[in-house]
This record gives sequence, structure tokens and C-alpha cells, in this order.
Amino acid sequence: MDYMEELRNKIYDGYEINKTEAMLLVKMPLDELSQIANEMRKYFCGNKFDVCTIINGKSGRCSENCKYCAQSAHYKTKVEEYPLLDTQPILDEAEYNYNKGVMRYSVVTSGRALSDAEVDRLVETMKQVHAKCPIKLCVSGGLLNEAQFKKLHEAGVERVHNNLETSRNHFPDVCTTHEFDDKVNAIKAAQKAGMSVCSGGIMGIGETMEDRIDMALELRNLGVNSVPINILNPIAGTPYEHNKRLSDEEIQRIVAIYRFILPKAFIRLAGGRGLLADKGMKCFQSGANAAISGDMLTTSGISIDTDMQMIKQLGFKLS
Repeated sequence: MDYMEELRNKIYDGYEINKTEAMLLVKMPLDELSQIANEMRKYFCGNKFDVCTIINGKSGRCSENCKYCAQSAHYKTKVEEYPLLDTQPILDEAEYNYNKGVMRYSVVTSGRALSDAEVDRLVETMKQVHAKCPIKLCVSGGLLNEAQFKKLHEAGVERVHNNLETSRNHFPDVCTTHEFDDKVNAIKAAQKAGMSVCSGGIMGIGETMEDRIDMALELRNLGVNSVPINILNPIAGTPYEHNKRLSDEEIQRIVAIYRFILPKAFIRLAGGRGLLADKGMKCFQSGANAAISGDMLTTSGISIDTDMQMIKQLGFKLS
């Protein structure tokens, strides 16, 4: 524990840990690691907790071959397919979530990137949502360019979601229809357009702990302050349908190590949280301080009411 306490104190003084130091945390006792990570969360973030919900704004027939994804046209899955939603269902869902106490809401679309015409449609939708509902707005529209991000930002969208998914080294094993740097460039374009960025990855897609740490370090270098941690929920028909599910303890360790690397970030339990026996409670006591609530894109999630009860029970306050 002396090593972890020493590292914690250096981080309190503004130190950024390196890869070698992070890798040493992999073998540290989990209880002590989680305890210190939680102390760091309280030190840097207090009891603030960020809850967001998502709507599947466009589903299926994606041109990309990401091996985990039910929406890829490369695989035979039973996912529902439909084009970009009209304004009303997006607005209705935003108002429903806001009335449940959710402060952040994201429209997520399938595909490599929205077309200019789709961006313009979504801009008009988000203008209306922004005017009628005080919820904070996010968009996950793929590999957009700076001009497209600017249009969305001017419409009231404050944040862009674009997961790196995994490390630079491991990415070619996960997807070959676009590159890791395409992701990085989209993140930088969103930042240039004045938007904050939410970016993380999926755990359980054949990556090593080194890959996970490499991704966290990349996110730190990019200045990302909202980091979703997804747990693979193997989907029948995808190349990862038979992947072994990670243990609850391994997810807990990932969360704690991420707090050491990204001490000021909102570390967000995202897709697959329902696979955890305690729905993420131990992770929220190990450095995590944000979550996606409600249904995910193609799988069921945890109800908003259940999450709100857990957040209150753990002593967090919605930010």
C-alpha cells in the first residue's frame, strides 16, 4: 500500500503517472487499490456524479466492420434497422429523461459518419430540443469533420462522443474499415469546434491490461474528461459472440487504475454494466463517478429510477 499511497500523494501534487507506474498497479491488492482510487475521486471531483442517457437515433446497416457491434452490415444479427429519427421522438425522450432527473442526453447514430444532409437534419432537431428542454445535449455521429461539429455546437450540442474503443496497437484487430487515427482526428476536430469530448472503450474484446492502460494514456494526452468504460456484451452473429466475459473484479481494477491515470475525469460505467452482479456499485466505490442509465443501443440497461436510488445510497450528488 505504501507504493499506492506515495503515487496518490504525487498525483495530488499534480504529477501524471507513466505507463510503467500504471502497470505496477495491475498486481496490487484490489481492495487497497480501490480504496485509494476512491479517495482520489473524492479529492479531485468531490461527490459529483454525472448521469447521461442515450437514444439510438439511427440503427443498423453500418458500413464499418467493428467486431463487437450488432449494427455492422458485415454481420448477421437481429438488430432493428431504421434511418435517422425525426425530431419528435428525440424531443420526447429528452423531456422524459430530464423529468426523471437526468441532466445529459445523447443522440447516437450508426454508420461511419452522418452525411451532410443528415447533419443538417440533426442540427434542426437539436435546435428544437435545446429550445424546449434544459437537458445538456451530446451527439455520437461518427467520424465528422470540424465544420459539421461546428453546426451541431451552434445548435446547442455541447459534447461529442467518439470512443477510441481500445489501444492504438490493438485497434487493427478490432476494426479494419477505419483507423485509430480517424478516431483521434475526429476528437481533435470536435475540440477545435469548441466542444468537449466523451471517449473511452470496450473491455473484453481481446485486449490486454497494457492495451487498456495505453488507451487511458492516449485519452489523457487528448484532454478527454469524460471516459466511458463499456463491458462487452457478446452479441450473437458478431465475431466476438463467444468472448469470455470479464470478471467483476477485473472491471473494478480497470476503473481504479483509470482513476490513477485520469484523476480529474468523469469515469463513466456504460454499456454492459448490467452484467455486473451489483450493477456497478463496487466500481462506484473504486473511482467511477458517472454512468449511462436506461437502455443501451441494442441491449437493455438499468432503469433510471434504479440508478437514481443507487446514486443517492452511495452519497453522490448529480452534477
